[in-house]
Amino acid sequence: MKLIIGNKNYSSWSLRGWLAAKQSGLAFEEITVPLYGDEWDHLRRGDDLAPSSGKVPILWDGEAVVWDSLAIIDYLADKVGRDRFWPKDDVARAMARSMVAEMHSGYLPLRRSLPMNIRKRAEGVEITAEVRADIVRILTLWAEARARFGKGGPFLFGTFCAADIIYAPVVSRFMTYGVPVPGFAMAYMESMWTHDWMQAWIDAAESEDWVIEQFEEPAR
Repeated sequence: MKLIIGNKNYSSWSLRGWLAAKQSGLAFEEITVPLYGDEWDHLRRGDDLAPSSGKVPILWDGEAVVWDSLAIIDYLADKVGRDRFWPKDDVARAMARSMVAEMHSGYLPLRRSLPMNIRKRAEGVEITAEVRADIVRILTLWAEARARFGKGGPFLFGTFCAADIIYAPVVSRFMTYGVPVPGFAMAYMESMWTHDWMQAWIDAAESEDWVIEQFEEPAR
């Protein structure tokens, strides 16, 4: 398999696809394409990225091609078994799937206003009412998942699963922009941030020399 991703400092969906590939336990080749660079228009029209119209991540498995992070999770779960990605308990799995779907399709104010930027630490960022509502909703879901299903470990549903994969960039955003969170959420965020895979991604992001100016400041 090969997984094509964007700049690790900025590409939140690439982080999700990469974590999914790591969680699968399958070997894969990692290919990074610099988003919005001088050659971006040419790269996005190449054969490797054509199926997704230039969007990353995109996973190739022989002739099978999968784009969109949630589709990659589902594809890999089909290959290695659902239990590697989802809680075994039916009730927990129902909530995990719902949380993943909500993150996948929602929280646009948060995603637009506070772009992922792993290297950056911003102070005094203005949080709009819409973004604050997204933050409160996310923290509420995290609290419920941890209280009901998190007794088996430090992650949302105890052990690391698809929900943690999908919410990993949110953890990064909260860290970057100094979003105040309650103690349980900070403990969860620290568990995510210090996870070996996250640390590998963070180290690579910090060593990148690409800068995308449009993602360097919060949207206003």
